[in-house]
Amino acid sequence: MTTLAPEELVSLVRSVFPRFATDRALAILVDVPRDAASDNPAWRERRRLAHEWRVLLAARKEEIPLAEVKLVAYADVGSNNADLPADGFLVEGAMPETAAELERAGEQASFEGVFASTQLFLAPTEYSTTAPLKVAARRFRFRAATMPGFAAAMIPALRIDYGEVARRVDALKARLDEADHADVSFVVDGKSGCDIHFDLRHRSAHASSGRFPEAGTAGNLPSGEAYIVPYEGEAGVASLTSGTLPVEIDGDVVLFAIQANRAVKAKGRGAAARAERARLAAEPAYGNMAELGFGVLADFGLEPIGEILLDEKLGLHVAFGRSEHFGGIVGPDEFSSPSAVIHLDRIYIPQVQPRVAVREVILGYPGGRREILMAGGIYTIF
Repeated sequence: MTTLAPEELVSLVRSVFPRFATDRALAILVDVPRDAASDNPAWRERRRLAHEWRVLLAARKEEIPLAEVKLVAYADVGSNNADLPADGFLVEGAMPETAAELERAGEQASFEGVFASTQLFLAPTEYSTTAPLKVAARRFRFRAATMPGFAAAMIPALRIDYGEVARRVDALKARLDEADHADVSFVVDGKSGCDIHFDLRHRSAHASSGRFPEAGTAGNLPSGEAYIVPYEGEAGVASLTSGTLPVEIDGDVVLFAIQANRAVKAKGRGAAARAERARLAAEPAYGNMAELGFGVLADFGLEPIGEILLDEKLGLHVAFGRSEHFGGIVGPDEFSSPSAVIHLDRIYIPQVQPRVAVREVILGYPGGRREILMAGGIYTIF
């Protein structure tokens, strides 16, 4: 796996985490497969990369400056955005191949203790840690850049003009904060249309620009999106999010019927639709409309690589499942088990969903004003 040069890595940490006088330690978090059968080549390379980053940053920690750089490995949690285990292991030497080897590879340490003693985190993991680290960051006041599925193909996204990225993301956030709804229309197979109304009342949007200048924050790196959790009905009034959301899954188009911000049906004749119906029946919280997101990185010439971490930052995306880490109300306790907890993005760009196109996104504001945000999948405001 191609990696950053040592000076680029130091520069990246300094850029992502503007210096606080209290910054003393940086931890690199990495998950280790519970068994060899669940491993894959990209995951092995990511673990090797995490170890390499720890060695390089530890050797040049005074340039950041920091007193300590550590590597914390833990048994994988089996699902994106599930809670972390109680303990990890401080690994000094070679990375273990499976979780069974963790006890021999390093000193056991509770995540409570790691969070309390560490101010900065990089998390190049197989399964996303964004949700649990957002929750923990608010409590322990650390800063964390989550990098699920990080791959060498993402390195160009660490070198773009993040000043311009921030300008665009902030413009989107300002509009989402003001809007009380968003109407999104899709075209399936170039002919049939689907429409969904997202209720944005009682919510504030988030700007994710790849920089973490405030304590208590966590988010993705690479980044470049503004996003908001649709209203979920907690204010005593039902959510108005409703309509039909098309999603292309493994070549099949599944039509999700949305009522009160929940997917209640998955229509379609293929295997994907059958699987989604079973998933909704087993885990109703999976059907929660957890995020309406707007990525901007496609405008910088970046292409999808098959990893959600980057691909969702390229355009419109809608997430299913857990939302409390973004300011919503659906959390791990609404799922049947920790391994069932999920926050899953569906990304609407031609390379990812060629059968489903974004026709138009219109934001509606209090007082009746409406603004076209996207037309033909392209932003109209930049």
